[in-house]
Amino acid sequence: MTTTDQPARPSRAPMSGRAIVQSQFDRAADLINLEAYMRKILMSPFREVQVEVPVRMDDGRIEVFTGYRIQHNGARGPCKGGIRYHPEADHDEVLGLAAIMTWKTALMDIPFGGAKGGVTVNPKKLSKLELERLTRRFTQRIAIVLGPYRDIPAPDVNTNAQVMAWILDEYSSRQGYTPAVVTGKPVALGGSLGREEATGRGVMYVIQEYARDFGIPLKGSRVVIQGFGNVGSHLARLLDSEAGAKVIAVSAVEGGIYNDKGLDIPGLLAHVAQGKPVTEWTGGKSITNDELWTIPCDWLVPAALGGVITKESNARTIDCKVVVEGANEPTTPTADRILEERGIAVIPDFLANAGGVTVSYYEWAQNLQQYRWTHEQVNRELKATITKAYLSVRDLAKQKAVTFRTAAYGIALQRVADAERLRGN
Repeated sequence: MTTTDQPARPSRAPMSGRAIVQSQFDRAADLINLEAYMRKILMSPFREVQVEVPVRMDDGRIEVFTGYRIQHNGARGPCKGGIRYHPEADHDEVLGLAAIMTWKTALMDIPFGGAKGGVTVNPKKLSKLELERLTRRFTQRIAIVLGPYRDIPAPDVNTNAQVMAWILDEYSSRQGYTPAVVTGKPVALGGSLGREEATGRGVMYVIQEYARDFGIPLKGSRVVIQGFGNVGSHLARLLDSEAGAKVIAVSAVEGGIYNDKGLDIPGLLAHVAQGKPVTEWTGGKSITNDELWTIPCDWLVPAALGGVITKESNARTIDCKVVVEGANEPTTPTADRILEERGIAVIPDFLANAGGVTVSYYEWAQNLQQYRWTHEQVNRELKATITKAYLSVRDLAKQKAVTFRTAAYGIALQRVADAERLRGN
């Protein structure tokens, strides 16, 4: 499971995911002069499903977990979004993340809407068999709203290719073999080459473009990454091996590691692959998760959970040139404004971390065609798609003198609103 991708939040975000999205939505809606009726449509979810998921535990007990699947908007195509297993997954968090998926797919201009799913559970307390039972029962309970042309799940926090394989098997056992019903699968079951690293690779591509545009040389620059699971670890590897950047600190749930001269990323990855904590790596100094935020750097990448950059905890003490949101909703609106006042640029989540859903789109297309792309083709298409989105955000931000986040929202809202109007709303 992707457990090391989730350092603890400094504190629970003072705003719910839904409230965060609403605040950011309003600024962008004002930018494009969106009509009042269309604002109501775009902020209202299409369908919400809440299910109770009974699971027989290994000792014979029955535990009941609460699960959610929220389809925010499908005007531009079938709904798309991950499923997370986390103790703090609740209705408002899932709804906020579903809305972000709508904007993310629209910004990337791929033919999907937005959805999200979650189960309120600590998966670290489950055995592998319990996890499989939970996944299969949850899939049974929400299967009525899934389908390759209706709603396509993917991995998210604490879920991975194995969990997607169980979803595929459970759905296909009733509907026939349907690989396009879920993405992020193992390659042997129709997954796409390059999908596992796609989110981290997309973050790197966006950083490369921003560095070129704003005169921050990427080679040799200092990078701090909060979170060392799927997104953070692949990003660290790619920045180190392909971009020549110097990753000086990373953190995981138990704490972090820091080396001002740059971490030996291949060595650290090998260390973590053995199941050892990041903090036990001997190639640097052990630091706390709170200390990570104070390290001077060029690029600061929150790549774990949401709500970690807040007015109350660290927005005034962060010491970087650019915050690149590898996670969803890592920065609260009040913290966002503080960073803006301090002259710290923020590359928003649904631009920076859109590589995952973009390659999920490629996987879905490959499944429908029953044809596999090469790894090189996947990376080439990803770079083209995410670079095009970046350039449109950069140009609108410059034209309207707004932040990247507001510009990205404005583009996404306009595209979804256009689709709603064309369909008759």
